[in-house]
Amino acid sequence: MTTKPTIRPGSRSSPSMSPKQMRTKLFIITSIIIIIIIFIITSIIITPSSSLGTTVMMGFHAPTMWQKLQLYYQRVLRNGDKRTDSWPLVYSPVPVACIFMCYLVVIWAGPKLMAKRQPINLKPVLILYNFAMVCLSAYMFYEFTASSWLARYSLLCQPVDYSDSPLAMRMARVCWWFYFSKVIELSDTIFFILRKKNSQLTFLHVYHHATMIFNWWAGVKYVAGGQSFLIGQINSLVHVVMYLYYGLAALGPGMLKYLWWKRYLTSLQLLQFFIVTIHTTYNLFADCDFPDSMNVVVLAYSLSLIALFSNFYYHSYLAQRKSKTT
Repeated sequence: MTTKPTIRPGSRSSPSMSPKQMRTKLFIITSIIIIIIIFIITSIIITPSSSLGTTVMMGFHAPTMWQKLQLYYQRVLRNGDKRTDSWPLVYSPVPVACIFMCYLVVIWAGPKLMAKRQPINLKPVLILYNFAMVCLSAYMFYEFTASSWLARYSLLCQPVDYSDSPLAMRMARVCWWFYFSKVIELSDTIFFILRKKNSQLTFLHVYHHATMIFNWWAGVKYVAGGQSFLIGQINSLVHVVMYLYYGLAALGPGMLKYLWWKRYLTSLQLLQFFIVTIHTTYNLFADCDFPDSMNVVVLAYSLSLIALFSNFYYHSYLAQRKSKTT
C-alpha cells in the first residue's frame, strides 16, 4: 500500500484530463467513497441498542435526528473491545477521521503549494523510511505468525479471543501495530507531493491508503484477532517485499538493473487479495463465530482491490506489451 524511479500501482493518468481536473475528481470521488465505507462499517458491525435505551433517553417522544446521531455515536464507543479501547486512535473514530480529512487536504493543497517550487530531494529520508517499513512489516509478520501458531489458530474458522490471556493480548497488540502502520503509510503520499510525483496521486493510491486506516480502526476496535489475523499476516509479508523494492530503488539509478522483478511484485499484491477473498468467502458461509458483517466488508473491499489492481496490471504490463508488438 513511496518513491522512486518506478511507478506505484495506479500511476497511469488520462491524457484527456488535466492534472488539476484529475486531482479535483479524485478528491471528490474518494471523499464520497470513504464516507460510504465509514457508514457501512460502523452500521453493520455495531449491534443496535435496545428500544428501552432510546426510550429512557428521549422520554416518550420520538427522537430528533441529532438525538439519533448521539445514540449512534454512543453505540460506536460503547460496543468496542474493552481491551483496546484505551489504546491510541482506537476508542473513538474522531481522531482517525481527522487524520483522513487532513490527508485529503494535503492531497488537494499540496500540489498547489509545490506548483512553483522545485522538487525536494528526499533520498536519505526515503531510504531510511522504506527500510524502516521493511523492519516494521517483518516484525508484524513474525508476531502474526507466532501468535496464531502458539494459540493454535484455525485457517478455516477462528473466533476472536476477547480474554486478557497473554496470547490473546499479543494478537491484539500486533493488530494495533498493523493499524498504526497504515497511518504511517500515509507518508507515501506526502513524499510523492514533495517530490512533485503528482501522476502517482491516483484513485487507486488514495483509495487504498485512506480506506485501510478505517478498515483497521474497525478491526482493532471490534475484532482484534480471530479471522482477521490472516489479512495482517499476508499483507505484512507483501509489504516486506514491497518496501524492500522501493528502498532499493531509492538508492539510485545504479540499482535499476537489479529491480527487474517489479511486475512480480504487483502479481504478489494481487495474489494476496485473491487469498483473502477465498478465505473470507469460505468463512462467510461456514458456521463460524466470527461476525459475518466484518466478513462482508472484507469481501467487498478485497473485490474492489482486485478490480483496481487488475486494471493497473493490465495497463502497465499487458497493454504495453500489445502496443510494442503492433
